Amino acid sequence: MKKILIIQNKRIGDVLISSVIANNYKMKFPESEIHFMAYDFTHGVIMNNPNIDKIISINDKELKKIPVLFQLIRQIRKEKYDIIFDPYSKTQSKLICKFSGAGQTIGHKSRKKFGNWGYYTHPVTISKEKTKICGKAIEDRIHLLSQVSNFDPIDYEPKISLSEEEKKEDWLGQYASKKIIVLGVLGSTPQKSMPYNYVAQIVDYIASNYDAYLLFNYAPHQKEEAQKIYELCKNKANIILDIYAPSIRDFIKLMNQCHLLVSNEGGTVHIAKALNKPTFTIFSPYVNKDHWASFEDGIKHHSVHLLEMKPDLFDSFTFEERKKIEKNPDELYKQLTPELIVPELEIFLKNNF
Repeated sequence: MKKILIIQNKRIGDVLISSVIANNYKMKFPESEIHFMAYDFTHGVIMNNPNIDKIISINDKELKKIPVLFQLIRQIRKEKYDIIFDPYSKTQSKLICKFSGAGQTIGHKSRKKFGNWGYYTHPVTISKEKTKICGKAIEDRIHLLSQVSNFDPIDYEPKISLSEEEKKEDWLGQYASKKIIVLGVLGSTPQKSMPYNYVAQIVDYIASNYDAYLLFNYAPHQKEEAQKIYELCKNKANIILDIYAPSIRDFIKLMNQCHLLVSNEGGTVHIAKALNKPTFTIFSPYVNKDHWASFEDGIKHHSVHLLEMKPDLFDSFTFEERKKIEKNPDELYKQLTPELIVPELEIFLKNNF
């Protein structure tokens, strides 16, 4: 029986899509023991996953302390893993792999010519372009998996497992009489958030044309910013502000009872897709859509990106150019106006409402 570790120390969406490694490995080797290392605030998306036997919780800020990292490395060595998959592939996880004692360590090669330094027994080159509808981020993780064995047929779709008790929880109460559209009014970071007046115009369009409740979704620390968007909305009658999911797991249970998601790009989009809910995604100009737009068919899952609508605004979309845009996406974001978004959104809503 093989003992496997998957390291994914990043945000919610990254953790959820990395679970495809566990799902496919367990499908082929059901007797294996699979552990998953992730930041504590992301656990909600992999809880109850039958293919993950243990979640190793780490804290983002604490792990930046050298003594804490060394202690974690010692803990990993004691586990005596046979294989470690490292889709995170950053300094912390590379050091864990290098000193883990695992027989096989698999991660992505550094973009720098001399940046690998023997961290992995099996360094994998990151592909330049996507080739499948699942998106490049999922493809890259499956490429890691392929270093171990042939896993055909591959299940590319991340899954979220809800218990029967979780499914029965009543999150909607009096609002269950209508369909509920969840609105991700803010991105996970300011750089992923549309201008507030644009968001308000989109909310007003939906509220004026569809008989549904509109539920604002945002992180706990974003409450004041979400309130600012609410104040800008002209049609407030069907906006829900008194239902709030305080944790990722609570949002999953809430989203499972709602109809569809319209959102800035982020982890909630991946959650909705894993729950088989239709999604309309608005990408920040600095995010490479080919990496993160998964399973888009133009019907059930659809998205908009400024690059597609105004390609002349981008000289290139190299890694360096993307980082440059990320530092200040505001000017480009202003080019992605509601007038460009609403026609695409209208088609999506007609197909899925």
